[in-house]
Amino acid sequence: MSVIVIEFITLDGVVEDPDGSAGTPHGGWAFRHGPESVAGDKFRLGPLLDDGVLLLGRATWQLFSRLWPTRDDPFSVKMNAIPKLVATRTAIDPGAWANSRVLDGDLADAVKRQERDVIVAGSIGVAHALMAAGLVDEYRLLIFPTVLGAGRRLFAAGAAPTYLRTLSADPAGAAVLTRYGRA
Repeated sequence: MSVIVIEFITLDGVVEDPDGSAGTPHGGWAFRHGPESVAGDKFRLGPLLDDGVLLLGRATWQLFSRLWPTRDDPFSVKMNAIPKLVATRTAIDPGAWANSRVLDGDLADAVKRQERDVIVAGSIGVAHALMAAGLVDEYRLLIFPTVLGAGRRLFAAGAAPTYLRTLSADPAGAAVLTRYGRA
């Protein structure tokens, strides 16, 4: 089992509001580069969507549950079929998006019990908790040629040093998909 964090990210490390749905002052930065940078399986998840589990925080799950169920292209079919775990203390309607359920108990413990690969999409609070617990095995970052200067970052100031190894770097529209694994 591996834990893979996938994020849209700016050159200066901001992951907050890439689509503009949160209404932040600089939101929507990823989508300014056109659909070829964000559409389809840009994170190259492939078989992970068949065999893994998607782990989302409440806000990301709520956003995705309004977007994905109405889509029927091949990538969306896989996103709708994958089992989804929602890390939340707030009541949600898991029936709003097929194969969703609320995560039981402690986040880190629940992830350690998973037998399948865990994909964390967006959900920066969940990603930070798993990073702090030392559970992230890989980062797949779609880096956009944008500098915002402010916003929530994947690697926050004051966090413990993290040493990674580069697995790959490939163009993806205006962005670059980078993959980093444990050193």
